Amino acid sequence: MHWIALQWSLDAQAEAGAATAAADAMPTPEALGWWALRYTPHVCWLDEALMLEVSACERLWGGRSSLMRQLLNENPVPATAVLRGAQGATSLEALARLRLFVREEKRPPEIPAGLPLDTLSAAREHLDALARLGCRSWGEVAALPRGGLSRRFGAELRAALDIAWGLRPESHAWLTLPDVFEQKLELPALAETAPELMWSANRLLSALQIWLRARQRGARALELEWTLDLKRFNGVNLPPTQQIAVRTAEPTQDLAHLRRLLSEKLALATLAAPASWLKLRSLETDPWAGASTSFLPEDNRKGDKLHEMVERLSVRLGAMQVLVPRARADHRAEHTQAWQPALRTVQPDQPAPSKARRETQAEASQPDAIYPPWLLPQPLLLEMDGERPCYGGPLSKLIGPQRIEAGWWGGKEDGGQPAMRDYYVAESPEAGLLWIFRERPLARFSAGEVRWYLQGFYA
Repeated sequence: MHWIALQWSLDAQAEAGAATAAADAMPTPEALGWWALRYTPHVCWLDEALMLEVSACERLWGGRSSLMRQLLNENPVPATAVLRGAQGATSLEALARLRLFVREEKRPPEIPAGLPLDTLSAAREHLDALARLGCRSWGEVAALPRGGLSRRFGAELRAALDIAWGLRPESHAWLTLPDVFEQKLELPALAETAPELMWSANRLLSALQIWLRARQRGARALELEWTLDLKRFNGVNLPPTQQIAVRTAEPTQDLAHLRRLLSEKLALATLAAPASWLKLRSLETDPWAGASTSFLPEDNRKGDKLHEMVERLSVRLGAMQVLVPRARADHRAEHTQAWQPALRTVQPDQPAPSKARRETQAEASQPDAIYPPWLLPQPLLLEMDGERPCYGGPLSKLIGPQRIEAGWWGGKEDGGQPAMRDYYVAESPEAGLLWIFRERPLARFSAGEVRWYLQGFYA
C-alpha cells in the first residue's frame, strides 16, 4: 500500500484581495475529490487532508515521483492557494508526515515509531495524560501494554496504532462520481441582491467544471437555486426558493463563459427576500468531444465565439430580441422560414426529433437554386399592360415556369390559403432581374382574371 496526502491552504504572503478571490473560487471538498479520481479510484477525505491510495496505479503515471509532480502541477485551485503533499505506507503515516511538512518540522529517522504523538488524530484528546506517562511518540505509546492501553484510552487509539504498523487493514468510505451534478453551500452572509450570489456561485461553477471534465461531458443547461431566509415579507407569503436557468447553444466546459452567462442572468433577477443557501444543478449535458484546433493561424482567432456572444446577448436583451431563421417544410416562398429565439428554451426531457422529421427539416434547409437572395414579406400584386405584368416597365420572362402546389393541408393557422403558382425569372427595364409568379385558377377549366405577383429581387 502507498498513500498520498494532499492539503490546500491560502498563501499567507498573498494580498488580502487576492486571498479573498481565491477563497471564493476554491472548489468544494467533494469537487476536489472528483479531481483526484483522475489518478486513482481510491480517494477519500481523512480529517483535513485528501487521501489517495495509488499502489495499484502509480506505475501508469511513471512512478511515485512522477505522479506526485503531476498532482502538484495540475492543481485545480487558483494560484494563490498552496498545495502541499506527503507520502507514506499507510494513510495515517502519510497524514502525519503532511502535518510535519505544514509545520516545517523535519522527518524523524524512524517511521512510524518516531512520529510526534500530536500528529496522530486518535491520540489528540489524550496528549496530556500520555505526556505524564512519558509518551511523546507513536512508538512509545505502541510499547505500552495492549490491554491497559485499550482500557484507559479506548480501543480507537490501539486500532490506529495497529493500522500504522500494518497489523490491521484500513477501511475508508471511497468517493464516487455522481451521475448528475448537484452541489449546495451556505452563503457566508445573507445576500440581499441577485448579483451578490455570484461570489458563492463561483465555487459551485469551479466544482461543475471539475465534474464535467471527470465525466467527459459538456454543459447545455444549468439551474441556480437559492433558498429564501424569510417565509413572509410585507404580508405576502414567499416561496421557499427561487431559481434561474441558463442554457447554451453548444455543450461547453468553459468556466469563463458559464460565469458570464450566469452573471448576466442574475443581473436581471430580483430576490424576493434575502438568500441564505445556494444550489447549482445540471439540467442537461452532452458527451464532450474535446476542443479541436487547426494549424492555420486564421482558424485560431482570439476572442469569443459567435454562439457565445449570441447567448450573452439573448440573456441580456431577452430571448425574443435575438432571433434566428429556421427552415420550414413549405414550398411557398413566404413560408419557407420562421423566426425563433436564438437561445431556445428546450426542456431537457423533450424527445429528439424522429428520423423522418430530421429528413424533412434537412430538405427544407436546402434552398432552391432559383430562389433570389431578397424575398418580400408578402407578394406584391403587379399591374398589367394587356397580358404582360409590369414593374418599372413591361416584364420579359426569361426562365420558367416552376410550378408549385402547396398549403392544401392547412388553413389560416398554417399559413393561409393553398397556393397554385407558376414562378418565372423575369427582367424589368428599370429593376433588373425579378422573381414573379402567376396564380393559377383553382378549377382546371375556370376562366378568370390572371394575376401576377412580385416575390423577390436578384442582386
